[in-house]
Amino acid sequence: MAAKRDPGPDQTKAEKVDAMSHAATPSSTATVAAGAGNRFLRVRKLGSANGRSRGSSRGGSAQFSLRRTFRNTVLMTIDFVVLSLTLALAFELIGKTGFPKSDGHLGAILSFALVVIGVFYTAGIYRRSWRFFSFSHAIQLAMLTVPAFALAWVAIMIVPGVRAERGQLVDIALAQWLFAMTALFFVRGARRALREKLTHPAKVLPAHVDSKNLRGALLVGSPDWVLSIVEMLKRETTPSFFVTGILLPADNDTLQQIASVPVLGSHDDLAHAVETLELQGRRPSLVIACDDGTDLSNREMARLTSRARNLGLELSRIRDGWSHILQRNHGASPDELSVKDLLGRSEFTLEGEQITSQITGKCVLVTGAGGTIGGELCWQLASFRPSRLVLVEHSEYHLYQVEMKLREQYPDLDVQPELCNIRERDDVRRVFEKHRPVIVYHAAALKHVPIVEANPCAGVHTNILGTRIVADAVCEFSAKAMVQVSTDKAVNPVGMMGATKRVGELYSQALDMCGVDDPEAPRFMTVRFGNVLGSSGSIVPLFHRQLREGRALTVTHPDIERFFMTVREAVQLILQSSSAALSQNSQRGTIFVLDMGKAVRIVDLAYRMIRLYGLQPEIDVPVEFVGLRPGEKLYEELFDICEEQLPSGIKGIFEAQSKPIPLPFISRSIDRLARAVELGDHVEARRITHTLVKVPSGSAGFEVVENPGLNRPQGTGEPVKA
Repeated sequence: MAAKRDPGPDQTKAEKVDAMSHAATPSSTATVAAGAGNRFLRVRKLGSANGRSRGSSRGGSAQFSLRRTFRNTVLMTIDFVVLSLTLALAFELIGKTGFPKSDGHLGAILSFALVVIGVFYTAGIYRRSWRFFSFSHAIQLAMLTVPAFALAWVAIMIVPGVRAERGQLVDIALAQWLFAMTALFFVRGARRALREKLTHPAKVLPAHVDSKNLRGALLVGSPDWVLSIVEMLKRETTPSFFVTGILLPADNDTLQQIASVPVLGSHDDLAHAVETLELQGRRPSLVIACDDGTDLSNREMARLTSRARNLGLELSRIRDGWSHILQRNHGASPDELSVKDLLGRSEFTLEGEQITSQITGKCVLVTGAGGTIGGELCWQLASFRPSRLVLVEHSEYHLYQVEMKLREQYPDLDVQPELCNIRERDDVRRVFEKHRPVIVYHAAALKHVPIVEANPCAGVHTNILGTRIVADAVCEFSAKAMVQVSTDKAVNPVGMMGATKRVGELYSQALDMCGVDDPEAPRFMTVRFGNVLGSSGSIVPLFHRQLREGRALTVTHPDIERFFMTVREAVQLILQSSSAALSQNSQRGTIFVLDMGKAVRIVDLAYRMIRLYGLQPEIDVPVEFVGLRPGEKLYEELFDICEEQLPSGIKGIFEAQSKPIPLPFISRSIDRLARAVELGDHVEARRITHTLVKVPSGSAGFEVVENPGLNRPQGTGEPVKA
């Protein structure tokens, strides 16, 4: 393989200029494509093979330079002829001495043209492609001709025949400038017109095309944006829709048409525009709006969305980078809304000095690594430089996502992805035996209340049996500690999701208490917190989507309240509380709870989000109450009725102490739960789970009632009568 020669400065510059001049050629055209679930802007590359291979070798670079030299020579020759002929014509029409017919004066004409061409070349006029000649190019050319022509006239004043025309020189110079400008503009405009003719044969489609295959669309945006969309459509030989009309951000009586498309008013006139087009037999089915945050406010966009939905029109909102370039907020999103904006409190910042000593240089394993909490755990753990970070996740895609993110940010970190389901004991044991983790963060869980309520055996299988499998592996392979991620829904639970998480807490607590007399026994800690803002299934992304779609915000009950925190706060709680417990050898059997302040009414959160979007609650956006979901409580609590709230010694964190369940009893109960899951007995799974969570408070005894229905056939869902 031949070695590549380094290009010289001139060659490199020429290549860059040519690449820039071809960036906007017909070889790359943008198509606005409409359709449900489809992208509305896509780019098609139609470059020739010759263009794609250009610059790939020494031969390609040489060919590229020759082509560019030939192009510039042709352009300069055309301008040279134009300048020479116009100067000769000016002298012929206005001159009195017979110049330039007299001998020796032809050189003056050629010298004039050469000087002007030299100025043009030096100023970079020939770097611009004539195919894209525009008004700005014309202005630059006109301004440049003034000094160029002046310099050329000074240069040819040494010719006696020119000096002989002294009385008419001003008139000759002015006439020649007008002739030259007209001719220069004409040749460039002709090249632009030829390009338009060859590459843009299609026009804005007529109305009859809609009845065949294409959809009609209304464009809503600024005149410049609308024009760009129409121009892109003209470049397409097979467009996906045609433009029936245009709505501007504000009323403009002076604009009747843009690129032959009628302007039908402002965005507030959507209903009238649709009615007008329907009378013409051109009713659109699509509205395409420019949602870049510069022309339409959030309130206006919400109203447009609502009107489009009421008219049965599909709405596509096209964003571009202008709002980012101009540093304008184009719309709120869950990631952009601060805790103070949403909850009316500042975000907690927890101290983390003790975390480093517990994490750095140790093998750490995270279950549920692809979830919201698990992913943030991995991200923050990586910053403390463990010797190895083991990612346990049953979803291949989510495992891939978190692994790639970590490898890009921490290329030197030993990241080990493990595709593993915590329900499978053998798989979990294999992972623990392979990596021998020192600390385990157990974040894997089923957490959506209505789904777990409808699938109790699945909830038990993951949240209880899966937790036991991970905890048993911690004991078997001598890990130092396991930290279980829990939820405030585990406190006095009424639904299966909270109840299964509470049983997981109780099992971890029972294991932790077994090591009271053994300082070398593994620690089993639980951290408990409320709803996480922006997590999958959280209320904030739901509200965000409903606001974007112009829908009413749905709240289950006017009085429902929840505790909220950010994912960063949750992970800081997990890391700091567990690290402090390990370093201080804190009392066993405790549960760490973040001080999350006051509970927030969901309806107040809905109103706050509506206002953050620049809208008015119940005026621009209504709030609908849809009723409590199965397994859902009106009020969440942070401490169980049988728990004692104690200070933890860690700022912003409390401890909850409750009466533990003896390990043999809870183990036998979980064995019965495993049997119920195996048989698909949802009734028995519910009964045992809810019985177990009542034991610490004394409202249920230690005895688990034998149920002969466990011997019935699998999957019947009801006990078999004796």
